[in-house]
Amino acid sequence: MSTENEGSGTEGAGTEGQQVPPSVPPAPSVPPAPVDPARGGPQQSAPAGDWPPPPPQGAPSPYAEPPATPAYAGGGSYATPGGGPAWGASYQQPAPAKGRRGGLVAAVLAAALIAGGVGGGIGYWAASDGDGSGSTTVSASDTPTSVKREAGSVAGVAAKALPSVVTIDAQGGDGEGGTGTGFVYDKQGHILTNNHVVASAADGGNLTATFSNGKKYVAEVVGRAEGYDVAVLKLRNSDGPAPLPLGNSDKVAVGDSTIAIGAPFGLSNTVTTGIISAKNRPVASSDGGNSKSSYMSALQTDASINPGNSGGPLLDSGGAVIGINSAIQSAGNGMGGSGQAGSVGLGFAIPINQAKNVAEQLIKTGKPVYPVIGASVSLEDNRMGATISDEGPGGSAAVSPNGPAAKAGLKSGDVITKLDDTIIDSGPTLIGEIWTHKPGDTVKITYERGGKTETVDVTLGDRVGDD
Repeated sequence: MSTENEGSGTEGAGTEGQQVPPSVPPAPSVPPAPVDPARGGPQQSAPAGDWPPPPPQGAPSPYAEPPATPAYAGGGSYATPGGGPAWGASYQQPAPAKGRRGGLVAAVLAAALIAGGVGGGIGYWAASDGDGSGSTTVSASDTPTSVKREAGSVAGVAAKALPSVVTIDAQGGDGEGGTGTGFVYDKQGHILTNNHVVASAADGGNLTATFSNGKKYVAEVVGRAEGYDVAVLKLRNSDGPAPLPLGNSDKVAVGDSTIAIGAPFGLSNTVTTGIISAKNRPVASSDGGNSKSSYMSALQTDASINPGNSGGPLLDSGGAVIGINSAIQSAGNGMGGSGQAGSVGLGFAIPINQAKNVAEQLIKTGKPVYPVIGASVSLEDNRMGATISDEGPGGSAAVSPNGPAAKAGLKSGDVITKLDDTIIDSGPTLIGEIWTHKPGDTVKITYERGGKTETVDVTLGDRVGDD
């Protein structure tokens, strides 16, 4: 994966050649963590709900364009030569390079040493100044030895959830890899995470999962769904802790409290909080390994999510999983174009209702099943709807003969503006909404043709696998 700059800074007592009075201890400098700007990806047309979509072409879209080239320095966002903002994916943090291991940890330790030095000096001065008669120290002799926290508090939710969250280390056969997060999904010990977390090690690599108590297990891939960006793992020789309870993402409301758990920049068992900022946010992302992209109608949260949080649970205030943290929108200040982008309060999670359907299919068959309408749509962001293309991938028909769309009477040039009660403003929005359903579901599609608005019922078909 690409370069990692966490440990690229230097530590020292001052600038070379600068005189430092011997009575004044030098202050170590802590380099700022570099970040990387997110950039937009090109657009083209893709089958609405079909898989795989071709690499997009055209102007960048802030809605949902598949980024093309990953910046795997923690993966925060993706960069393409085209430039511009995009819904970038928060991918796994790369394994530390030899000779630079623990750069971020080193910076944290340096900061701790500075604080310790200042605190120690002040403590000595206070103890040696006078006989203590003027002390302002207040004792709390009646403080209980342990603090009891409410079960519904953030601390209470975190204490209960952390034992069921794992930090995933994925190492590919080519030496590339990274860190992500997962959580115990069921009583059989399956682990739910993102596909992009494990993709580098899925074929011939090494996967391990480490619990908060330090126990580490070898993990195997049960199944992966690239389009949904969901993967299921199974741990060897582990009975594991209890699974996390699953909530109902359809019932989530904007403003609800959220708690995210993960391993941002490799810092395992990190807990952050926020709210649901928006629902049904169309997001497209890619693991950079091929032209395929994942589409989701995401939950947006301002809980701090960074590279390494991918695959971790997004919890509600009661501790139930409502989503899988998967992507961030970054606006980093690039340093040489190779830094890691971090949270700006725009995180995106796969709704757990959708992830649950995918997980059950993967556990049952090992392969994903995608609902489709049998029509290719443009990925260009015209904010007017999803336009059925003139032709499909490789010159195929844009509307598959005898497919769901054809049976409903849809044609090339039709502009789909609504799916049930959801407004469709782009091709990626349509794909993301279709993928919240199951094959066989009947949806109501509103479209425009020749200045007239029509509505038809479409029974979704299916496509098995990512090939």
